[in-house]
Amino acid sequence: MDNLLPPSRFSYFKKYPLHAIRKYLSTLRNQRAEDQVARFQKIPNGENETMIPVLTSKKASELPVSEVAGILQADLQNGLNKCEVSHRRAFHGWNEFDISEDEPLWKKYISQFKNPLIMLLLASAVISVLMHQFDDAVSITVAILIVVTVAFVQEYRSEKSLEELSKLVPPECHCVREGKLEHTLARDLVPGDTVCLSVGDRVPADLRLFEAVDLSIDESSLTGETTPCSKVTAPQPAATNGDLASRSNIAFMGTLVRCGKAKGIVIGTGENSEFGEVFKMMQAEEAPKTPLQKSMDLLGKQLSFYSFGIIGIIMLVGWLLGKDILEMFTISVSLAVAAIPEGLPIVVTVTLALGVMRMVKKRAIVKKLPIVETLGCCNVICSDKTGTLTKNEMTVTHIFTSDGLHAEVTGVGYNQFGEVIVDGDVVHGFYNPDVSRIVEAGCVCNDAVIRNNTLMGKPTEGALIALAMKMGLDGLQQDYIRKAEYPFSSEQKWMAVKCVHRTQQDRPEICFMKGAYEQVIKYCTTYHSKGQTLTITQQQRDLYQQEKARMGSAGLRVLAVASGPELGQLTFLGLVGIIDPPRTGVKEAVTTLIASGVSIKMITGDSQETAVAIASRLGLYSKTSQSVSGEEIDAMDVQQLSQIVPKVAVFYRASPRHKMKIIKSLQKNGAVVAMTGDGVNDAVALKAADIGVAMGQTGTDVCKEAADMILVDDDFQTIMSAIEEGKGIYNNIKNFVRFQLSTSIAALTLISLATLMNFPNPLNAMQILWINIIMDGPPAQSLGVEPVDKDVIRKPPRNWKDSILTKNLILKILVSSIIIVCGTLFVFWRELRDNVITPRDTTMTFTCFVFFDMFNALSSRSQTKSVFEIGLCSNKMFCYAVLGSIMGQLLVIYFPPLQKVFQTESLSILDLLFLLGLTSSVCIVAEIIKKVERSREKIQKPVSSTSPSFLEMTKASQHLQGLALGEEWTAAD
Repeated sequence: MDNLLPPSRFSYFKKYPLHAIRKYLSTLRNQRAEDQVARFQKIPNGENETMIPVLTSKKASELPVSEVAGILQADLQNGLNKCEVSHRRAFHGWNEFDISEDEPLWKKYISQFKNPLIMLLLASAVISVLMHQFDDAVSITVAILIVVTVAFVQEYRSEKSLEELSKLVPPECHCVREGKLEHTLARDLVPGDTVCLSVGDRVPADLRLFEAVDLSIDESSLTGETTPCSKVTAPQPAATNGDLASRSNIAFMGTLVRCGKAKGIVIGTGENSEFGEVFKMMQAEEAPKTPLQKSMDLLGKQLSFYSFGIIGIIMLVGWLLGKDILEMFTISVSLAVAAIPEGLPIVVTVTLALGVMRMVKKRAIVKKLPIVETLGCCNVICSDKTGTLTKNEMTVTHIFTSDGLHAEVTGVGYNQFGEVIVDGDVVHGFYNPDVSRIVEAGCVCNDAVIRNNTLMGKPTEGALIALAMKMGLDGLQQDYIRKAEYPFSSEQKWMAVKCVHRTQQDRPEICFMKGAYEQVIKYCTTYHSKGQTLTITQQQRDLYQQEKARMGSAGLRVLAVASGPELGQLTFLGLVGIIDPPRTGVKEAVTTLIASGVSIKMITGDSQETAVAIASRLGLYSKTSQSVSGEEIDAMDVQQLSQIVPKVAVFYRASPRHKMKIIKSLQKNGAVVAMTGDGVNDAVALKAADIGVAMGQTGTDVCKEAADMILVDDDFQTIMSAIEEGKGIYNNIKNFVRFQLSTSIAALTLISLATLMNFPNPLNAMQILWINIIMDGPPAQSLGVEPVDKDVIRKPPRNWKDSILTKNLILKILVSSIIIVCGTLFVFWRELRDNVITPRDTTMTFTCFVFFDMFNALSSRSQTKSVFEIGLCSNKMFCYAVLGSIMGQLLVIYFPPLQKVFQTESLSILDLLFLLGLTSSVCIVAEIIKKVERSREKIQKPVSSTSPSFLEMTKASQHLQGLALGEEWTAAD
């Protein structure tokens, strides 16, 4: 079975071109209903039979079941025969999706060479071969192979990890064919099949329901609505059939049956379902380049420009000095090739790969290496509410008794973890009779069951069972024998049961009722107050109505409960407030992110009251914040929306189309947008965003395919860790660039001056090779694994338009290079007073340059903090690399066999102390520059690194969000 249905690869229509089928579907959808009925398509196998048209869910919901069956030529009771199924599948294809054809591994490997910096290195290798510099060609080629292999292996591992995640489309379903109920693969379904649904089933295709018994379906993965939708079979009027949530006689593919049972006729499979519509939108959306890719592209162009500049300058100076042009060209090309830091792609790739591995330990799968860095410059997170910021598990948070007592309820989800608190005291069992009666009524008048923290039934009823578990009263459900039941319906809006206690069956029956307050109160004649049963008055009704309105305005779903001997003689017990609560730790993560300059937008399909209540509780919304509906978004174009979007904290009643427009408007303002989500309705936006973050446990399959990063345990806090990781990775890349370019420029300047000015060469070929190993070797590579600075999360996101080579970084590179060149030339001049080059002269010069490299690497570990602040030994890899390089240098100086190879001689302790004192100057100057910069930052007003256009528009919004951080949700006060 697993072979028939791979985890995350589906196959499209096998026989006919996709564009032909899309054209066919488009034609059908644009014609009137009568044209759809009249239109027939010949099966392309030459048989003289008609093919069944595809019905959209909108059109099918408006038609009576008999007419839908007529159009689809289906038998509702007996189903299709196998011959008819085969014919229909030949045209409509399998009930599956094809994310993409599996690309051969060799193509994936070759695609790694498309990086501009890799192309530049390849060109350098070719030039080296043409100039017979085979050692350079080999070293550059090895560097390229290391880079592309590491990137390929890491991305391949990420893909394999992704394939292990759960599937959305269910592998099996119950289908009626030839009058028999069959257990079959969901991929086998075709339009016209009859499907049977029961509690816990995932809907295998879009169905037009023709039988439904107490059916509720959780459509949160498709529409964002947390409340399960009650389903009926009657036709839906066209005027009230605008969005998916209003189509109450349609069961959509991928949604979950919460309670009840039903039968339906398949109207859409695979790409022709509503799920498929979102899938097609996602495929049409092109993923943007990451900021790091843009930065590396720019760096590659800059290095190419500088390389050609070196060639031109050296050739010009050589020509002016009367040297041979061909000889100068050879020298200048060699220097230009050497100037290109072949170690940079290795450091970038290894640094990103290590970051990805660290993210795996934090339960996040990153599909492409550059993605993890992108969050470092993310300044807006658009987050889906249901299942991302919230648990998608209804939970009781507040109880109001009939005599005015308020109780707080802690804990989240369908489990026993939590407490009921009244006036600061924990209530358990029957300690507080008023609260216990409410819990008892909610538990007994209930059809839900919680097993192993998994709900079977309606979420609202599950919340009441979880409340009883927290008080140790969940066993009450088994203490009563149900004699009669009045099931909930959308018309009466209440449910009641008539029971008798197992141990007191000779006593009168008792009724328990729960439902909407306006309906329950009609059946109540009395209420409890301080142990007494009193006649309910209009004053009491007004008090309950006010409390109900207050709880409702806070986003709580309010249930009233009552009990008594008969339905017309019930005693009002109180109100229960239920909400889909925020995830644990989300508020703290939101607080940190907003403080660091990241704006967070909540986008949800829920109502305004619920969305605003959750946003307020998380600190995203204050009294002066704005909320915008999907209808209001429809009335605006991207330009208009881009003008108000920075001030909006909550978007409610939003669809995939709305989310796309929101992201495009934010990107138009220059924002780098991250989108989190778990449902089908998030997939298109996840792909359009600069970085899409999907939930691993609750996320749908198409959502994971569209995303760039998957949070395996659905923990929103991992996003904050990823932002921290991204900023740290970018800083490490900058540290390496500073070290390698300053060392390269210093080495090239020494050689260029000696060549142009006819000076004796201060370094021989083997010594230059050793310096190159240090420049690209362990000391340089270890800068890429520098631990992430804990303060980096507090810094504002970087501007994605900024190059890695900023003016400030170029200045630091030039300062370090000048100090290294001047110091090395000073030593060379000091030792060359007799105008004869001796092994001692080159050894002193050579060792001076190597020591300069070590101190330069030490100062490059951080661009802002002193080496003593970050800790001399905090990066163990760096310590080992520097120690190894120094040991290697001492071997070169003092080990006789290596002395012959490198043409060196032993130096005295005084010589080494002199060189250490001189070369430490590059580190001392760098530390002074850092201290001056920090002092200036304290004096000057900090400037945000976001782009100016976006900064102006978000300033007021960020201030409001900052004020909201200190606010606590007062719904239960």
